[in-house]
Amino acid sequence: MRRVFLSLVALLVLSAIAAGGVYVWGHAQFTRPGPLAAPVTIVIPKGKGLAAIAGRLTEAGVVANPIIFRLGARLIKADKGLQAGEYAFPVAISMREVLELLNSGKTVVRRFTVVEGMTAAKIVKLLTALDGLSGDIAQPPGEGELLPETYHFSYGDTRNDVVDRMAGAMTRTLRELWPARAPGLPLKNELEAVVLASMIEKETGLADERARVAAVFVNRLARGMRLQSDPTVVYALTEGKGDLGRTLTRADLKTPSPYNTYVNKGLPPAPICNPGRESLVAALHPAKTKELYFVADGSGGHLFASNLAQHNRNVARWRKIRKQQKK
Repeated sequence: MRRVFLSLVALLVLSAIAAGGVYVWGHAQFTRPGPLAAPVTIVIPKGKGLAAIAGRLTEAGVVANPIIFRLGARLIKADKGLQAGEYAFPVAISMREVLELLNSGKTVVRRFTVVEGMTAAKIVKLLTALDGLSGDIAQPPGEGELLPETYHFSYGDTRNDVVDRMAGAMTRTLRELWPARAPGLPLKNELEAVVLASMIEKETGLADERARVAAVFVNRLARGMRLQSDPTVVYALTEGKGDLGRTLTRADLKTPSPYNTYVNKGLPPAPICNPGRESLVAALHPAKTKELYFVADGSGGHLFASNLAQHNRNVARWRKIRKQQKK
């Protein structure tokens, strides 16, 4: 009887030693550097359980043993907090680190940039083609409603949410800038400020010219002069859906459209693009000049004039430059 008892004790001891050995081995496998040889980004879809996630990570070479991964997740109670999303896994990440990452929810942050002066139609086209966003845009945004800048998003965010964020950014910017506008501006409301800013955005790409361009338009508005802005004619012809692809003609300048500032006095009825913050600032704080005209100078900027005679000389200079460029 004693011999049987000793045998059982020995068996239990050996079993414990074996179990301990397995645990030590498993723990080492769980915490050691993994097999991943190069960084990889993987999307964990919503609704996937631990087994499916383990299989996906094993197929991608992130995890070496899906069984140890699953057992380890349950032992450290990490299996209930796994979050869906797009994750970036670094080289040799361990199984434990993988679980910590999936529990943290630190997904890959993507970004895209809306350039100042883009029309609403072009922004919608950009968002529609942008990989990683989901869903359609239920209500196309109006011209001038979105603030151009760089935006961040995570995989699976909806296009509607992104549009709402862009619109919110424009609203907040106007709430900040409009109350601090220069006194005496011929602008009735925030919409007219955006309209003017959209024209400034399309007229010049030079930061140091925006306030002067704004001053020309403000001075002309104050005198009841037509604004005669070429970009408004382009918008009248294209409706903001694409590029004109050619220079404007004399016939174009007579196009019957409420956006054509060659045939109509005052501002267009709505913005002709989505202006950036700097153009909004210029519209609300124009330079203090008496200038009424500007024309291209041939080097990306403009020549400004306060009277028609000076402007005509600048136009003649510009035409000479264009003639030489065509040779």
